[in-house]
Amino acid sequence: MATAVRLAVVGAGLIGRRHAAAVATAPGAALAGIVDPAEAGTTVARDHGVPHHPSLEAMLAAGGVDGVILATPNAMHEGGALACIAAGLPVLVEKPIATDAAAGRRIVEAGEAAGVVVAVGHHRRHNPLIARAKSLIDEGRLGRIASVHGTTWFMKPDDYFETAWRRRSGAGPVYLNLIHDIDLLQHLVGPVSMVQAMESNAIRGNEVEETAVVLLRFACGALGTVNVCDSTVAPWSWELTARENPAYPATPEDCYWIGGTEGALALPHLALWCNPGPRSWWEPISATHFPFDFTDPLVAQAGHFAAVIRGDCAPLVSGRDGLAALEVIEAVKQAAASGAPVAVRGGT
Repeated sequence: MATAVRLAVVGAGLIGRRHAAAVATAPGAALAGIVDPAEAGTTVARDHGVPHHPSLEAMLAAGGVDGVILATPNAMHEGGALACIAAGLPVLVEKPIATDAAAGRRIVEAGEAAGVVVAVGHHRRHNPLIARAKSLIDEGRLGRIASVHGTTWFMKPDDYFETAWRRRSGAGPVYLNLIHDIDLLQHLVGPVSMVQAMESNAIRGNEVEETAVVLLRFACGALGTVNVCDSTVAPWSWELTARENPAYPATPEDCYWIGGTEGALALPHLALWCNPGPRSWWEPISATHFPFDFTDPLVAQAGHFAAVIRGDCAPLVSGRDGLAALEVIEAVKQAAASGAPVAVRGGT
């Protein structure tokens, strides 16, 4: 068996701890270190029996690492990614790739110029049910996609907003949550070329939005709507329907619907609705439910990143994919502020 790829995790916060646990159990990967100046870094490293480094620079100087998972605050993504690239180390940057598209572009271009792999942690793509959905679409089971809808409704509790930055512009569900939905929809349907949007903060009155309704035009000609709200008690969000993370209660609902000329697909439960006979609203319609397993997407992502570093495959979510999702999010914010449609850079 090939030697395990040694991965360091930078950041020992909530998502960093989950990455560390995922790497520790992923096939073909081995946790090689934790980087964090806080006491949490020492604790996580001790729990996994790996070296602790107070800074990324210290870890790079120590060596013994084949790749890096960057799970730091968003504002540190650019500096951390560029440091890894300069050191020749493949890097998986937790989403979003950067705080803005310009910074994301610098990361992507630096990686391409140096020939160093840059991947982005849109982990939902590593869920086996998404792979199955993608194959059904690519096989033509839906026909030509005409319309798409996504719902991302959940209730962030009051104490969530006791942390000041979560009440400020840039920390709302558009940047923090919708970007996952946008990445998945672009993966399944293709690039978004134009958006229109409206936002509201009428419930809490914070600086940041709590609700956004978005219209999407895809390059393939399909249209879509996405409704995101973090101030409603509801069962229709990926977190509550996909059963990826046991921290969230599971519901038997769906949150994405993709409609085509031959059928419509409901996710995450992988129900494909079709007419057994002629295509018509007058004809009987039935659903086929496709099986899938519940492999932890973070574990699958870590194993995949190790395979990418070995040269076995290309990143499932490349730096350019992460940049494309961020460019749509920036267009959404611009459209909501201006009240006018906004073309997405590169969305053709």
